[in-house]
Amino acid sequence: MGSRFEITVVANDSAKGEKYIDQAINEISRIERLISSWDPNSQTSEINRNAGVKPVKVDKELFDLIQRAIVISKLSDGAFDISYASMDKVWIFDGSMTQMPDEEIIRNSVSKVGYQNIILDKENRSVLLKLSGMKIGFGAIGKGYAADKAKALLIEKGVVSGIINASGDMNTWGLQPDGKEWKVAITNPMNKNKAFALMPVSNSAVVTSGNYEKYVTFNDKRFSHIIDPRTGYPTTGIISVTVFAPKAEIADALATSIFVMGIEVGLNRVNQLPKIECIIIDDKGAIHTSNNIEIDKI
Repeated sequence: MGSRFEITVVANDSAKGEKYIDQAINEISRIERLISSWDPNSQTSEINRNAGVKPVKVDKELFDLIQRAIVISKLSDGAFDISYASMDKVWIFDGSMTQMPDEEIIRNSVSKVGYQNIILDKENRSVLLKLSGMKIGFGAIGKGYAADKAKALLIEKGVVSGIINASGDMNTWGLQPDGKEWKVAITNPMNKNKAFALMPVSNSAVVTSGNYEKYVTFNDKRFSHIIDPRTGYPTTGIISVTVFAPKAEIADALATSIFVMGIEVGLNRVNQLPKIECIIIDDKGAIHTSNNIEIDKI
């Protein structure tokens, strides 16, 4: 998935702990083989190859993941969309861009994007991408899903406590060996070498998405590497979003979506969802939180 996973388990025996971690790694690798759009042998690649041609029968696990992704797309008014993989690469965030792309090029870049054109057939458990050239990808949900599955496996094996860190997507359960709750540091986007808060996390996931490393600036306006899949334009106004949720999958998807939806709509949407909270930092450094967040600043 192009992500680094760090797995920590609390166990009485180091050999047993290593065995648990190996099992979690195997589970993450299994999911990658299923959902990776880079692996030509994956079912996701098979769906993409047959875009505009025919439906592809898939495993229930992948079908259900796509179905949940579409629910999030509807919830976010299309701010989250796994068919983002169809986007042309118009924006480059390596410092080489010297001017804004042409409006028509930007508009055309998202012509194949649209979750409405992902057709699911529950009876046959098949997936059809209606448009030729359409693609789906799980970059904004996949590593969170993998972390959830690895966590569930470890709990099933009897691991009472641990953390799975999927490149910043933190998924916790149980307590630290000293009996205290796990705490997650939230990076200060104005100074990424420092944290601005420590948040207690109990049997839940925390995902932070930021644009403080990949962006371009035109006419004194900063454009994030997170692209609105509906318009093709990069997001502006927000530099960091942290989402707390029972599962990393939903936290992963919402962290990206809130960038696109913006502060007001993003907070409004989160405040309507049970057991989900968020912290947003805007491009002026101001902190915005959902209703039930209290920040214990460092």
